[in-house]
This record gives sequence, structure tokens and C-alpha cells, in this order.
Amino acid sequence: MTEAARLPETGTAFGIYLHWPFCAAKCPYCDFNSHVRHQPVDQARYARAFVRELEHFAARTPGREVSSIFLGGGTPSLMEPETVGTLLDTVARLWTVSPDAEITLEANPTSVEADRFRGYRAAGVNRVSLGVQSLHDHDLKRLGRLHDAATARRAIGLAREIFPRLSFDLIYTRPDQTLAGWATELEEAIGMAADHLSLYQLTIEEGTPFHALHAAGKLVVPDEDLAADFYSLTQEITAKHGLPAYEISNHAAPGAESRHNMTYWRYNDYVGSGPGAHGRITERKVKHATIAERNPEAWLAAVEADGHGTIADDVLGRDEVADEMLLMGLRLREGISVSRYHALSGRSFDPDRFEYLVRDGLVERVGNDRVRVTSAGWLVLNAVIAELAT
Repeated sequence: MTEAARLPETGTAFGIYLHWPFCAAKCPYCDFNSHVRHQPVDQARYARAFVRELEHFAARTPGREVSSIFLGGGTPSLMEPETVGTLLDTVARLWTVSPDAEITLEANPTSVEADRFRGYRAAGVNRVSLGVQSLHDHDLKRLGRLHDAATARRAIGLAREIFPRLSFDLIYTRPDQTLAGWATELEEAIGMAADHLSLYQLTIEEGTPFHALHAAGKLVVPDEDLAADFYSLTQEITAKHGLPAYEISNHAAPGAESRHNMTYWRYNDYVGSGPGAHGRITERKVKHATIAERNPEAWLAAVEADGHGTIADDVLGRDEVADEMLLMGLRLREGISVSRYHALSGRSFDPDRFEYLVRDGLVERVGNDRVRVTSAGWLVLNAVIAELAT
């Protein structure tokens, strides 16, 4: 490890991520830390554990003002509104929460969970992110989703009535999907959306059922060239309707970007609490990377015994901080500050490599101090980052 990075001022954004790891079913494409339990989860006990762990992190981040809270999973909409209220009240007790803080809850659009929306709103949630994934029943079934398209449409409508802000997810480059079919589906989605959409290409993640099916030749997805065509079509349609990409997979009307996710991508601090949660917090100008125990029951036991479930708390060196800043910041349309990158890493971009990327149309300068990856560069982002980090 290199010498610990002494961080310059990185902005005031500060987020809290709360991971609820339980799902009603495990989707075959998902490699997130999510778990199915066939007995009821003791929500009161888990809520008490979250309270303890948040107290632990509050002691490490005194004086910070919370600009966003994100309840992710798993399926946070399996929580009772009272549980959500307990977690949000705890954050408000331990930190100062900005009056205009963004408070997001991920939800699946089943009818039972949609009925809880008013309770979540009363608890303080002001933004919901719905895991719709498709507007076609046959694709939802193949993706292992428990809702149908009609239920998704109803949930979107209800969310628009109740919450000030709404986003929902769709997955594309699905098996047997055509460009024409995706264009029609995306146009419908934009018509239902408020001001934000998350649009993800289906990726085959190792260790998932989809990975095994793909390896056996039983699951065929578009090849790289066709996937690039899907991506270009997605950019064209969303931009035409005023929802351009502000990040590789996220589209929003200007000003409607996810503030919490921008905290990640702009490489600001956030506390991660809950099973498997990751965090980045700065103590005495040194960046720490924290990781919690993934197994929910093991995390619960650790918090009850020690006050937290952290299994890794690494001090990041200058090279690690700089590389993370590149990995996160170059996902954004706005790009990164060159001077901030230099302050974090102590190095500048190799001029020959940089000019090569500019000539190839993969990277461009913005003003005197910013660099961003172009739309063409986003298609090969990992290669661009590798060139710049060298």
C-alpha cells in the first residue's frame, strides 16, 4: 500500500447508505448481497442493530451534514414503514440532515409493497426507485421477477402520486430482444417516467444462474456489436426526450440527477451500514474503505456483540484514492477535475497517452480543468481508465 492519501477539500456532500439484504426471491441475474429467508425476519431486532452500527459511524464522522440517504438492497420495500421510520429517525438524531436531503428507497412494484408507499412517505422518504426491469410479461418471467407489467405500471402511477421524485430501472440487451422492440419499450417508459431512468445492459455475472445457463449455451444475449447498437439507440432516444445520460447507465432531466449516487461518483464520503455495505469515510483527512459482514445473521451477531459489523477498514493510499476517483468520476458526463486528481495522486496524466485518447475521440477536455470520456469512450470505459491511470 502506498502512503495514506491526505485529502484536499472534496465538497460537502455526505451520504448514508442502508442495506436491507432480504428479498422474496433471488433473481437469476443478480449478484448483489441479497438473501431469501423462508421465516419472517425479526425487523425490530435488525432495526436495533442498524441503530447501534449507525451510532458507531456517527462517532467517526462528527459534524457532517447528511445530504442524502439511500435505502438499498435486497428489497428495502419488504421493510415495514415503522422500520424505515426508525432508521431515518436515527440518522436525524446522530447527524444534522440537510433540509433538502434526498431520501431514496428502492422498491419492487408488487401490489403489496406499493400499498406501503404512503407509509414510507410519512416516514420521510421523498424519492423512490422502482425495480421494474421490463414492461413485457415474458421478459419479467425470464428475469425471475415476481411482478407483471400491469403491476409495474400501477406502481409507477402510484409512486408518481405519492413521492416528489421517482426513478425506475429497466434492463436491456435481454435474450431475443430486438432494437425495434427496445425502442418501443423505452418510448413507453419515458412517457411514464417523471424525470429519471436507470437503464442497464444485462450483464452475465459469475456465480449467478444466468452465468451457468450462458456457459451451457442455453442463454444467448446480444453480442458486443449489437449491444453497442442498443446502447447508441438508448442514448439517442433518451436525449431526444430530454433525459440525457449524466452517467453511463443513468438518465435524467437537468437537475433531477440522483444526488446520492452523485456522492459516490464525485468521490465524496458516505457511511455504509447493514450486511455487506461498503463505505468511504474520511477521518483526519485520511480516506477509509469500510466493508461489513455479508451474511445477515453473522452481521447481526457482530453488531450485537461489538457495536458494528465491519470486517474490513482499510486506509487508502494515494494511488488507490486516485484510481477510485477515476473509476467513479469518469462514469459521469461531467467528468473529473484534473487539479483534484493531481492533488489526490501526486501525478499527472501521461501527455502522450492522453493526446492519443483525445485524437481517437475517446476523451475530451472541458474548460481549463476538466476531462471527460466521450460517448464513444464510454463503450470502452475500462480501457480508457487503464490508459489514464498508467
